[in-house]
Amino acid sequence: MPEDNGIERLIRPDLATFGGYAARTSPDTLEGKVEVPVESIIKLDANENPYGCSPRVNQALAAYPDLHIYPDDGQSRLRKLLEGYTGVDARHIVAGGGSNQLIDLVLRLFISRGDEVINCVPTFGIYRFSTELCGGTLVEVPRDKNFAIDVSAVKDAISEKTKIIFLANPNSPTGTITPRQDILEMLDTGLPVVVDEAYYEFSGQTVAPLVSRYKNLMVLRTFSKWAGLAGLRVGYGLFPPKIADYLLRIKMPYNVNVAALIAVQESLKDIDYLMGAVKAIIDERERLWKELKRLKWLKPFPSQANFILCQVLNGEATEVKQKLQDRGILVRYFDEPVLRNYIRISVGKPEHTDALIKALREIEGRISH
Repeated sequence: MPEDNGIERLIRPDLATFGGYAARTSPDTLEGKVEVPVESIIKLDANENPYGCSPRVNQALAAYPDLHIYPDDGQSRLRKLLEGYTGVDARHIVAGGGSNQLIDLVLRLFISRGDEVINCVPTFGIYRFSTELCGGTLVEVPRDKNFAIDVSAVKDAISEKTKIIFLANPNSPTGTITPRQDILEMLDTGLPVVVDEAYYEFSGQTVAPLVSRYKNLMVLRTFSKWAGLAGLRVGYGLFPPKIADYLLRIKMPYNVNVAALIAVQESLKDIDYLMGAVKAIIDERERLWKELKRLKWLKPFPSQANFILCQVLNGEATEVKQKLQDRGILVRYFDEPVLRNYIRISVGKPEHTDALIKALREIEGRISH
């Protein structure tokens, strides 16, 4: 049967050329392609927590007897636990399979085909991914040379079709903080503003207490970074109560699995341990930044997250990324115009920093200029 008469002709035309999202490289796929054994690969490309989760999580999951029973779809206990952690009433809280799922749900709730979403670039690629998947139009507002938000430009970009403004704070991949006053100015537009605080625990700066005061403020958080639960996919959002009710209605049933529920419960019982790891990462972030500053061919940007963005001043970022990968060190490269010659390095343990800096010094004279 000719292809144009087959099943593909029934696919949504706007998804026929949809590019998808470029997820990070799995070390398992690099066996035989790098100079070190797979188990020795240093993964600094996905902002994961190198210290892992609380030991309580592993113990509780191993002993949990009821994996055959569906979780509570209303998330009652989970929302109550998150109320205790955030200080925000449970009626504002909705959890999801990672904060990515909540980004998708928010856009499904607000966006019809042709509606506009304001995005302050460069930033987290999922905002583009989900906007396009929902049939929305992305309106990109460039950040300045230091990756700060231009609030006037954001306001100028608002049109009758604008439905929502996205703001990662700290921003990924730049690590930049947006001052509270700038966020308040965007909230004063009356449009829904999503403040993505995936890296809140590393910055200590939040607008979560304002959720009860602003009917258009939504705050997203995750357990992937600070609590080391990236593999279990659990995030949550703080929303106006009416929006929370809508999201609970339109989410997929049982969208947070039992393993994730148990992991959150045990993590919140072990906050001192986890925040000790967060402090170690913050301390190592400062050391890594100083070490990178010593390399004259790289320009690291100050960060309030668990990663550092670097501009490659001499040579090509793609070549730097590949030469590091050959040595078993994975860093993130962004194949997009505004970040064409940048790499992002997740903060690892001290020994990871040592290995990275050693490798960067080795390749310094071998990259093309």
